[in-house]
Formats: sequence, C-alpha cells, structure tokens
Amino acid sequence: MEQTTQRPHRATRARRNALIALVHGGTARVEDIAAHLEVSASTVRRDLAALESAGMVSRTYGGAITSAPYRDRALADRLALNTAGKAGVGRTAVDLVHDGATVFLDAGSTTMAFVDALRQRSVSGVRVVTRGLENAVLLVGCDGIDVHVVGGRLTTASHGTTGPLALEALERFSFDLAILGCDAVSAQRGVGEPTLEEAYVKECAANRSDRIAVLADRTKFQVAGISAWARLPEAWTLVTDTDDHELLAPYAAAGVRVLGADSRHA
Repeated sequence: MEQTTQRPHRATRARRNALIALVHGGTARVEDIAAHLEVSASTVRRDLAALESAGMVSRTYGGAITSAPYRDRALADRLALNTAGKAGVGRTAVDLVHDGATVFLDAGSTTMAFVDALRQRSVSGVRVVTRGLENAVLLVGCDGIDVHVVGGRLTTASHGTTGPLALEALERFSFDLAILGCDAVSAQRGVGEPTLEEAYVKECAANRSDRIAVLADRTKFQVAGISAWARLPEAWTLVTDTDDHELLAPYAAAGVRVLGADSRHA
C-alpha cells in the first residue's frame, strides 16, 4: 500500500519554523532547542528528522546545523515519492493541452505523470518538444503526438538534456505551452534547480512560450539549499496537489494562477 505524506498541523509548522530560526541563530543542541520551544527532546528529534528530509537542516550528533546543501535525488527515487499526488498533478495539467499545440515538456518524475495522463487523452496534431529521455520514449508512437527530443548534455539525476545544444534547439521553436518540472518552486524566484545549466534551459523554454505551467507536488515547497533559479514570465500557472493556504497565498498575491490537482482515481 502506498504511503502518503500528511501535511503538518498549523501548530507543528509554527514550531518547526521556530526550530529553524533557533538553528540558524546558533542554537544547535537538542536539549537547548527543547528548552526554548518548551517541548520534549523526542519532539525536537522528530522535527529535526522531518526537516532534514526536506533539506532544511542537517542533523549532527546531539543536535543540528543550518541547512545542508541540496541533494539531488535520482529519478528512480523521485518516482517513488508522492506518486498519487504527482498523478493528480499530471491529470490536471493535461487539460491545458489543446489540439494542434506545440508543447515544451521538461524532464523529471512529475512530468512523467503528465505523460501518463497525456497518453490516455485523445489529441490531434500535438507537437511535443522534450528534454526528458523517458518522456520521449513513452510518447513516441502515440496517436496525434509528434515527438522531438532536444539534444545536449544529459543530467544523471533527471535524465534531461542541458547545455548549448539544448538552448540552440529551443531557440528554433515557439511554444503554445511549457510544462516545467522543478526541484523547488517560489512565487518570487520561479523554479529552483540544482544546476545553473538546468535553470537556463527552463528559463529559455518559458521565455519562448505563450503559457507556462509549473508542476510542483507538495514536496517542492520550502526546499532549502537550491542555488540556481529560472525566473518565469508573469502570469504563469502552478499545478499542485497541496491545498495549504499559507503555502499558496504568496503565489496568488504574485499573480500566479493556482490549479489544485485532480485527485480522482488516485
């Protein structure tokens, strides 16, 4: 049976935010953090485990230090994370595709969920330009879909192409829609990536698209340690499986269109 990640209670989020502030301020020992927050040491350890999993702190013997460098997961590991949520994101995003559209399709596990939904949809005259090898293989031969693969250097984690060859290929297209995956997402900064090369490719595709949809399941919010960001044109769309008002409010305030994932048949 698939395990799902429950959204932390409001009080839990507030406590963990306070914990992060303490760690950033130099309070590192579990006992000292527990005393400041007036909770048990076991509660602090559980919070630290959850925050480390999100990449926001790094645990040490008896305590924690400020956020560890972001660790990019292999594609196989990503595919096993929040699969139901990503499937819902994919089903919602596929409704943005119309017959005759030219679509840029990013690499990654959430875009593969989009591909799964697109393969089940009856479309006509859709051209998909992708930098994701798995996406290209899954779509080739599908009725109504013409597949193009962007060349370049292949990343080990997402199996996506990057570099000058990818950018040159993208400059030859104009897109009706760009479907972007991400390692992190921000209402102000756009899409976060572990390398500048990947950020450049996403930004190039976005700038050549009439519409931009970022597919971000709940694990992509408040991710620390991301060093490279792709800035997006105004009025982009966020497709997500979280309904957390606190997380989504900054996007609405920034003029981002937010679409909640379709969780039917998950």
